Amino acid sequence: MANARSGSLATILFLFAFPAALHQGSAQEPVVSQNLVTDDVAVVEGETAIISCRVKNNDDSVIQLLNPNRQTIYFRDMRPLKDGRFQLVNFSDNELRVSLSNVSLSDEGRYVCQLYTDPPQEAYADITVLIPPGNPVIEAKDEVLSEGNETEMTCTAMSSKPAATIRWMKGDKELSGKPKVELTYDKMYTVTSRVTFTVSKEDDGVPVTCIVDHPAVKDFRARKNLEVQYKPEVKIVVEFPHGLTREGETLELTCEAKGKPQPQRVSWQKVDDDVPSHAVIIGGDLYIENLNKSYNGTYRCVASNPLGESFDDYVLYVYDAPTTTPKPTTATITTTSITTSTPNPEASQDTVPGAEPAAHDSRAGEGAPRTVDHAVIGGVVAVVVFAMLCLLIVLGRYFARHKGTYFTHEAKGADDAADADTAIINAEGGHTNSDEKKEYYI
Repeated sequence: MANARSGSLATILFLFAFPAALHQGSAQEPVVSQNLVTDDVAVVEGETAIISCRVKNNDDSVIQLLNPNRQTIYFRDMRPLKDGRFQLVNFSDNELRVSLSNVSLSDEGRYVCQLYTDPPQEAYADITVLIPPGNPVIEAKDEVLSEGNETEMTCTAMSSKPAATIRWMKGDKELSGKPKVELTYDKMYTVTSRVTFTVSKEDDGVPVTCIVDHPAVKDFRARKNLEVQYKPEVKIVVEFPHGLTREGETLELTCEAKGKPQPQRVSWQKVDDDVPSHAVIIGGDLYIENLNKSYNGTYRCVASNPLGESFDDYVLYVYDAPTTTPKPTTATITTTSITTSTPNPEASQDTVPGAEPAAHDSRAGEGAPRTVDHAVIGGVVAVVVFAMLCLLIVLGRYFARHKGTYFTHEAKGADDAADADTAIINAEGGHTNSDEKKEYYI
């Protein structure tokens, strides 16, 4: 029994002493050879690291694994180091694979795979311990913002190794932050990122996200929703009528106001005049019955909250009440048939010359026709043609009556006179034949 204990103790002492003696007594320093290979390891604190020493062409040389202090962890398949966290995973002529569980920051360093040859061959495996940061903390300079104002936010990721990186997102848009890295006394890193931006009313309710990138963690983030206050947005909606506004009808308008905080006061007014006395206002609704043209003008809805006041306008233009269009009449002149139509007074009144009406203008006549009345044009042309024909007929009859030969009997005595003197005497003195001196028109 005593001999067995002595043998075990001797073996342990040999395993500890032999590497040191080999290192001190060897004439040549260990060399790095491509025949012996290993890999660097990055492991999260508390997890398990695997160290593998592999030999490509082994000639029965001994493989061992040393810690950063060059203490033997495994000599072949024996573990002289009394640290139960090291466990043999695989041992063969070509590989020595060891696991280290529950890794801590003190385990970080360079581990040595050593092959006993002449000269000894070594390969180095660096173990890097990753320590994830704590939960990111996001802070805002202002909890409640007003549109158009600038705000500042900070995000902090504490006690990590290596230092984390921080990104910012506002909705789907990435923001640019300014990071600051601090090294703490325990060789940990604290990173603080600061971002500044201006808010608008569209940012209300939009999330601002701080995203922490680190090898030890994935999708590590903190989020804060923006609360932005803004002055009201006002819009007038025409409930009735859906076309032209005419005399005798009822006008119904609704004022839609949205803001943050919600507008508490909504009022109606008429620009440069008073609202009709019989108009009814209920909240944001305006009712005017029995319209007439004296109500024409601009009606304004005004809404306000602590951040400001906004308004929207509606231009009212009242048209004549609709009338019945008379049937077309037909006038016949000799063999020419001309059809005339009485112009529609309603159409002439509904067509307002000028530019296109502005928004919320009742003159826009939603659904009302804007084309020219061709019947009116045809009637005017027919009347003009008829007048020209009548003028031609009158002129023709006039000229016909005044065309012919002018006959008198004043030279009748010249036919019976013997000479010229007698003819003149007979023509000038023919008083006896006064009954025959008459003029005829044919």
